[in-house]
Amino acid sequence: MTLATAMQPMRRREALGVLGAGLLLAPASLRAESFAGRYRLKPEPFGDGLWFVRGADQAIAFANGGAIANCAVLDTSAGPVLFDCGPSLAYGQALRQLARRLCGRDPALVLISHLHPDHALGAAAFAPGTVAALPGTAAEIERDGPGMTDAMFRILADWMRGTQLVVPGRKLAPGPLTIGNRTLRLLALSGHSGADLALFDERSGALITGDLVFHNRAPATPHANLAKWRAALDQLEALPHRVLLPGHGPVDADRAAIAQTRSWLTWLEAALARAAASGLDMVEAGELAIPAEFAQLAAARYELQRSVSHFYPDIEAATLPRVN
Repeated sequence: MTLATAMQPMRRREALGVLGAGLLLAPASLRAESFAGRYRLKPEPFGDGLWFVRGADQAIAFANGGAIANCAVLDTSAGPVLFDCGPSLAYGQALRQLARRLCGRDPALVLISHLHPDHALGAAAFAPGTVAALPGTAAEIERDGPGMTDAMFRILADWMRGTQLVVPGRKLAPGPLTIGNRTLRLLALSGHSGADLALFDERSGALITGDLVFHNRAPATPHANLAKWRAALDQLEALPHRVLLPGHGPVDADRAAIAQTRSWLTWLEAALARAAASGLDMVEAGELAIPAEFAQLAAARYELQRSVSHFYPDIEAATLPRVN
């Protein structure tokens, strides 16, 4: 049997774990720890005892280590609370070290906003009992997490060393959650995914939305229900927040990000329906002109083309009559 034949059944993440004689000498957790230093996490304050780490306004790629989502650190007298934890074990380790440096303690709680791997796979760096999510999110991670984890290994390779899928063990209910000296209001919503957690900090007036809100970046739609998403945006807009941290993009202090996200979703739905009614194929729909109001949005063409792949088959089936 050749080496190639022997390795053929192995998954990508398993193969990466055995490549390199030097790497075999150290546990996976230590190899990931050394790789964590390549994530340069720069905390930016956005409220009283609140910091966020800005994700890159890009697609997931090896060059950015998959670190494209915003993550938040909230200081409490019981220890820091994290909102999302990045794409890998190494990122989660770097975020844990940052939280300890900012707050003097390890995280007391790690909140996962939804199933997508750029927000959730860093959970491997934390004690299982501290990782929490809505029940629907935990179920979606259990269902779809293995395939998404494999995809991340293929894209990010060494950045993913030692990363294991973690299904959140602590289930969250909507309503007030008091941790130490801070009271958080948890909101159970949906639309970007089947279960989306948002958080309102009563003390600072900060609203942390996960991927229900994008700011100056086009929204991603791989598990989206656009009608439910717009309903969730209406609920978020009604909250008396003073500052908003979106899932992607800069902090919004002007209450503009929710309207921007809604406008993109409304345009997208109408534009794809018109394209199908006009007989455009998927490639042509992906090349639709993007309105000037969205010219400043990062990744606009990329996300339009992804949304075509997500929605267009169903739109065509509903719009175009069968001829046979």
